[in-house]
Amino acid sequence: MTHPVTHGWRLLKWGRTLARHGALQGIERDPLTPPRVKMLIRIARFGARVPKQPNYSAAFEALGPAAIKLGQSLATRPDLVGEEAARDLFRLQDALPPAPFEVIRASIETALGKPVENLFQSIDPVPVGAASIAQVHKAVTTEGRTVAIKVLRPHIEDDFAAALETYEWAAAQVEAMGGELSRLRPRLVIATFRQWTMRELDLRREAASASELAEAMTAEPGYKIPSIDWQRTARRVMTLEWIDGIKLSRRDDLIAAGHDPKILAQRLIRAFLRQAISEGFFHADLHQGNLFAMPNGDLAAIDFGIMGRINRQARTWLAEILYGLLTGNYRRVAEIHFEAQYVPAHHNVDEFATALRAVGEPIRGLPVKDISIGQMLDGLFAITRDFDMQTQPHLLLLQKTMVMVEGVAQSLDPDINMWDTSGPFVQEWMRTELGPEAALADRLILDFRTLAGLPDLVRRIETHYPKAGAAPPAPPLREIQVVRIGGGWRYAAVAILAAAAGIAGTLFFG
Repeated sequence: MTHPVTHGWRLLKWGRTLARHGALQGIERDPLTPPRVKMLIRIARFGARVPKQPNYSAAFEALGPAAIKLGQSLATRPDLVGEEAARDLFRLQDALPPAPFEVIRASIETALGKPVENLFQSIDPVPVGAASIAQVHKAVTTEGRTVAIKVLRPHIEDDFAAALETYEWAAAQVEAMGGELSRLRPRLVIATFRQWTMRELDLRREAASASELAEAMTAEPGYKIPSIDWQRTARRVMTLEWIDGIKLSRRDDLIAAGHDPKILAQRLIRAFLRQAISEGFFHADLHQGNLFAMPNGDLAAIDFGIMGRINRQARTWLAEILYGLLTGNYRRVAEIHFEAQYVPAHHNVDEFATALRAVGEPIRGLPVKDISIGQMLDGLFAITRDFDMQTQPHLLLLQKTMVMVEGVAQSLDPDINMWDTSGPFVQEWMRTELGPEAALADRLILDFRTLAGLPDLVRRIETHYPKAGAAPPAPPLREIQVVRIGGGWRYAAVAILAAAAGIAGTLFFG
């Protein structure tokens, strides 16, 4: 286990880098920042030339691959880092100098267990993209198919493991200070970030996500997911169908090629809603670089390292919340927040509904270009503070992706009205999923599953409450951290013996 001094030294170095880019100014000036955190920030920036205008994205790029990914994660949490920092972090390009092709070639052969010549006719040595975790090369298989090969960077797992350990340590120290930082649950933020990262560091899981999403989206016309070449995919290498198209970031090129940006924007929103609400499994990295318009007009997505999943109950709540905001039914939106226990029960539902109305009414029905995102976020964050709402882990990715999709749609069609575009889909889903027929079917399925689970329930009851005379199950042993002091293990041994004595006393004399 890494010593706290090592964590502290890493944080000091990172803090100096952030300070040189002015990235700590917002946290230092925030009146809710604990005094001890402000003191550490002052130490980190001591002697540094701090610019007047912070450059958050450049600061995280300077810290390396793990920090770039963390910055992308923090971009979803303006309540934690501030709206200005979150907006700037969204600009992280995730672009780094590529690893030498000979190193990549060796990685492909090691991962797939065969010489490159046995798998591919050719591989372009110049990558089409080099990100913080992996880089992508265009290639042609021995069967003549054009594919993209995604290969993890060398030693990336070790780099991320060290950084994640320090992030977790720092989050625990900050959360222990209590107050506003405790409500924002920084440990949960880092835990969620770890889940995203571990998924991205195993390309087999990314390939499986692409395959699952392709099956889920068969009912959505005009949305393309590239197929996976499973015979040329392993933990550190993924091979998938090559996508020919124009990135959605190149609006002028899209128009020149005959595409209608308004149709593409509507198609993107509908595809996302189908993933998030209908399927509960969604692409959570839908920025412009991962979306293409194909020659036939279809919308194609790539890069499935970050995926989100929400259960049916949460999707039902989400649909009702969206519908309530669409129709101005703030009372129902407030009730859902209490039913889902997003808001503690000691608050008043009517007061919460009024607070929602104060945020929702000024923007309802307006085109995106006329909505002040900053004003809206300020209002929403004030609500979360006033009503003691804690971070909901299953909604973190969803919140981030909704903001990202809205941004891409606005870049394609500045006059798009998100409410009008999403309304018909949400209403149709609610009719089919929340109507009387759906309710009856859900009840029948629930009752059948309950009956089917009775035998297992009886067995588990017998395990916890055995027959008279049977030996009780052994109590769980507490995990003891072994600390080497001096030249031996005597202190750890004393702790273990004391714990054992306590357990024995409970069993025989308690």
